Amino acid sequence: MSKKILFLVGDYVEDYEVMVPFQALAMVGYTVEAVCPDKQAGDSIRTAIHDFEGDQTYSEKPGHNFQLNADFDAVNTDDYVGLVVPGGRAPEYIRLNERVLEITREFAQANKPIAAVCHGAQVLTAAGIVDGRKVSAYPACAPEVRL
Repeated sequence: MSKKILFLVGDYVEDYEVMVPFQALAMVGYTVEAVCPDKQAGDSIRTAIHDFEGDQTYSEKPGHNFQLNADFDAVNTDDYVGLVVPGGRAPEYIRLNERVLEITREFAQANKPIAAVCHGAQVLTAAGIVDGRKVSAYPACAPEVRL
């Protein structure tokens, strides 16, 4: 049985929402593959660190460069046991990619676990898979999740 998990990411993904789960899942024996539309294994994405500093919304600081280790165009969802969609700003624009939505729907249709962190719910709502499910998200995404 496969022990591979797919991460759907993009530039300005939340730093610790991609780094920590990626490393933790690898530490417990999963093969973790991170992909991004229009990028290949070896390419990097930028991460961001969002913080609450007393303003009406969070601030954004540069994070790390995160290296992708798989090709987006080669994703076959049958190869994976689960999907992770980290938050940050990446979900806002990767959800505009039809293949991202197809991948997400394929995981849902196969009844495989999907972990969407924070703004990651934007991908789930764009894919139309949240109806009838319990979903958590960053409060600013609540209107989308409710709809």
